[in-house]
Amino acid sequence: MAGDRILVIDDESSIRSSLQGILEDEGFSVRTAETGESGLALFKTQNFDLLLLDIWLPEMNGLQVLERIKALDEPPPVVVISGHGTVETAVAATKLGAFDFLEKPLSLDKVVLTVKNALRQHKLEEENLQLRERVKSRFHLVGKSASIQKLRSEIKKAAPTNGRVMITGESGTGKELIARLLHEKSRRADKRFVEINCAAIPDDLIESELFGYDRNRAIPPVKDKKGKILLADGGTLFLDEIGDMSLKTQARLVKAMVEQKYEPPGTNDPVSFDTRVIAATSKSLKDLIAKGRFREDIFFRLNVIPMAIPPLRERLEDIPLLIRYYLRRYSLEYGKKPKTISNDALKAFLNYHWPGNVSELMNVIERFVILVEEEEIGVAHLNLLVETREQEQIAGFHPFPTLGQAAAAFERKYIHRLLVKNGWDLAKTSAALGLKPEILREKIKVHQISFID
Repeated sequence: MAGDRILVIDDESSIRSSLQGILEDEGFSVRTAETGESGLALFKTQNFDLLLLDIWLPEMNGLQVLERIKALDEPPPVVVISGHGTVETAVAATKLGAFDFLEKPLSLDKVVLTVKNALRQHKLEEENLQLRERVKSRFHLVGKSASIQKLRSEIKKAAPTNGRVMITGESGTGKELIARLLHEKSRRADKRFVEINCAAIPDDLIESELFGYDRNRAIPPVKDKKGKILLADGGTLFLDEIGDMSLKTQARLVKAMVEQKYEPPGTNDPVSFDTRVIAATSKSLKDLIAKGRFREDIFFRLNVIPMAIPPLRERLEDIPLLIRYYLRRYSLEYGKKPKTISNDALKAFLNYHWPGNVSELMNVIERFVILVEEEEIGVAHLNLLVETREQEQIAGFHPFPTLGQAAAAFERKYIHRLLVKNGWDLAKTSAALGLKPEILREKIKVHQISFID
């Protein structure tokens, strides 16, 4: 625990000096503040692992400070100190979330013991949270294809370094999985993995998500909130779909990466950070650069170690392994007997083009595990699931606005049924339709025909 960062808030200079001295002798990094307001200001620019907080402070008292601290997204443990301790004060502090309560005059030995206990408890809680996340996510890179073996080798080489990584690949190929593997195999694995999806956050909010919110400036009003960069300090920040980040935020991010510091909102004091950045995109950043929608300087900063994930259709030899893996995983998750897949059904999986990649395959396998009662999954089950879905959609006659839309809907359904009947054999289906295979592929793309429609 040596090296952990502790903040002492106390209006008595002698107490601040004594606590700083004894705790620094124990190897801790200590900052002090004499008012609640100045202490809260420090929280905007730094991460602290523990707070020692005096109850009797001028203006804002300790209980008010404690309430503000516990309202933060990632509050540290708080040990409350008072020279006028009462049962009522201790109960109030405990209800607000204080870890412990110490009375003045302080026993320095007891202070050190309480601090170590609080840090140990907080670390155990963090480790339990990380363990639950790891078990839930199950970070496994499944496959034996040359492209997957190459990816494993790249991860092994890149993970122990601090080099920034740019992961590219279509939607559903597993970009987040690669980012988490890089983190889990790095020297930062005991710190946080913080993710932000740039495509899921409006342009006017993404900068605040990265650099933090100031309750006095935010519209609508929000509580003070640390940015993702600072939350990931010492760990890894994963910027998913970086191509959707606004140019304004890109400019501020590249400046922060170059200087390894930035000014959080509401303060002019720069905060330093040690965060490894991993980015991912399903778009061509070079095309976006050419169109003026992505900055070239941030591309070069992030693209230190490029990693490309191939689409599933380009590594067919991995599909049987993925099927077996997810059949076991979902059978265990839903408490069902492990299922197998017939050779004919497997051929259908191999013939299908998988526009949603591994994510789509996962969804299909999960659906089979839940709905198919037989121990073996066969081609007949594809028809069964398709019929169920189509009956839901066309339980009654739904008129189309135009004849062209009605014809397109019929063509889509007809092609899909024939594909299922032929086990997604494109050559056989195109022959039955009297079409060239490339025309059939184009119709599948235009109509967005999926495996389980």
